[in-house]
Amino acid sequence: MAAFSIPRGFVVCCALFAGVAPARALPLEKIRLPPGFDISVYAEVPNARAMTLGRDGTVYVGSMSAGKVYAVLNRSGGPRAESVITLASGLLLPVGVAYRNGSLYVSEVSRILRFDRVDESLANPPKPVIVNDGFPKDRHHGWKFIAFGPDSMLYVPVGAPCNICEPDPDRYALIARMKPDGSGVEVIARGVRNSVGFDWHPVTKELWFTDNGRDWLGDDAPPDELNHAPKKDLHFGYPYCHGGAIADPEYGSKRRCAEFSPPARNLAPHVAALGMRFYSGTMFPPEYRNQIFIAEHGSWNRSEKIGYRVSIARLAGNRVVKYEPFAEGWLQGESAWGRPADVLVMPDGALLVSDDFAGVIYRIAYRKP
Repeated sequence: MAAFSIPRGFVVCCALFAGVAPARALPLEKIRLPPGFDISVYAEVPNARAMTLGRDGTVYVGSMSAGKVYAVLNRSGGPRAESVITLASGLLLPVGVAYRNGSLYVSEVSRILRFDRVDESLANPPKPVIVNDGFPKDRHHGWKFIAFGPDSMLYVPVGAPCNICEPDPDRYALIARMKPDGSGVEVIARGVRNSVGFDWHPVTKELWFTDNGRDWLGDDAPPDELNHAPKKDLHFGYPYCHGGAIADPEYGSKRRCAEFSPPARNLAPHVAALGMRFYSGTMFPPEYRNQIFIAEHGSWNRSEKIGYRVSIARLAGNRVVKYEPFAEGWLQGESAWGRPADVLVMPDGALLVSDDFAGVIYRIAYRKP
């Protein structure tokens, strides 16, 4: 592991501000949820993207355009966070955060950083060390969701450096994993255009992940994907095949769709499926247990917008038997006031939803109707 050299513009800081309410009123009454559920603002976190749970209910949050990493504190375990601390600034697209044994791992475009003993040093954050700086430097799909798997390995995706191209399959369009010290990097899935969310089934411990489909094939194609990787070395089709059956007009003649692992479920086209989590809590009714919540960030180049919601994929064994909206209303007509980016199950069973557009984290809770 290399000692960390502070780049120009990087600041380790400890700005503290109230995180219990947004600076402006948000129309939460427009959010539609199943009966018995309600939504509230948990914390104000500018440009909030990926989340991970630390010690004592602390939620660590990455960002994209803000270049910052935050700690959201809630020692009481109540419905609202008590404060938000800015741990670091000046990072390059630090979207991904992962927590293990008191250390916080943070992704940049080309490297993974680690903040040691972070829980004990929130008022005076430690300088990070570089865990691995061998990832590509391309910013196109260069931001990374990261998480530790049941095997104690850190999983790191590398997106395609383009909308559609045929990049080096050992460097791009893949999901890799490595040991916590950054060594032993290996590719575990290929043909993955841009995964910005994954999780492991609580029972089978098998990997599931979202993948964003390519652009400029029309409003209704190709779909985003929810994929299942029960073993390593599977190929999920990019750039040759999309959605399990759509041959790419530029590269589809090189390989047949039948050669690849099909999606577990095709999601709606261009919804920008990002963070996903299996629901492992006990607050929600039993039918939500071990089901997949997906943050759909929303389309950017569709003639009629779609997404801007949290959806749920319902499983029967390893089959997705239903895919439907769970929380929607951030999109009103063609105007969006929020964009869900990630979801996180809290110890009390509530579901947090980050929103990088509104700059908040919501809390969805269940109370019997």
